[in-house]
Amino acid sequence: MSDLARAAELLDGAGALLICAGAGMGVDSGLPDFRGGEGFWRAYPPYARLGLRFEEIADPRHFAEDPELAWGFYGHRLDLYRKTLPHRGFGLLRELRPAGGVRVFTSNVDGQFQKAGFEHVAEAHGSIHHLQCLSGCTTEIWPADVDVPVDTETMRAVPPLPSCPRCGGLARPNILMFGDYEWVPDRSQAQLDELTTWRRTARDLVVVELGAGQAVPTVRRYSELASAATGALIRINPREPQIRHGRGVSIAAGALETLEQLVSGNSG
Repeated sequence: MSDLARAAELLDGAGALLICAGAGMGVDSGLPDFRGGEGFWRAYPPYARLGLRFEEIADPRHFAEDPELAWGFYGHRLDLYRKTLPHRGFGLLRELRPAGGVRVFTSNVDGQFQKAGFEHVAEAHGSIHHLQCLSGCTTEIWPADVDVPVDTETMRAVPPLPSCPRCGGLARPNILMFGDYEWVPDRSQAQLDELTTWRRTARDLVVVELGAGQAVPTVRRYSELASAATGALIRINPREPQIRHGRGVSIAAGALETLEQLVSGNSG
């Protein structure tokens, strides 16, 4: 039996479905791949000229030291994610409706699952569509109902920058960044708590993991944890599909092409 056939068989027998998604899920929607410095710099040439890697620009210290630089990056991404339409794979996943329901766990901050119509999404690293106060005057989290103009030549934001409605100081995205000790996790934690409660009652749970690499292993670890008791894990990843101890099905391909074969019944 082929890997696709085994995966299709797992899905057919699923009593509940957990979708775990990393950054690779968005590539088929046209979102940039930040894997490695070269991939990031191809998407954002101004940072190549500055010699800044993704890990360096996605650092909360820039909001205090150079807020126009920081908001240039996140403001551009906010606009990009607002304009991006989820690819057909999201719709194919929505066609899977096991009796026990569907939940999503993702490290992505782009809001694409919500835009595609998923109701229960746990965003482990927060969301670019929500803000928090940079100075920590409050732990409130509020929707990013702001427009952030960005000079695409310099990738610097044009003031006025987003501000905290309580103290009037600078706001920042409610995203867990690299080396971030000021992120307010309350919104994400509530989502994770709901997911944990659901998992306790889910029967015949099947986990489908899409586009989750090893560099930031949050999603891979969660999908392995959720499927540990049964081995009912389908890992879809063109570069790093391996599963430890062979507990699951590995498919070395992209998210969209695999979902088109799996859900459309062309698994052979």
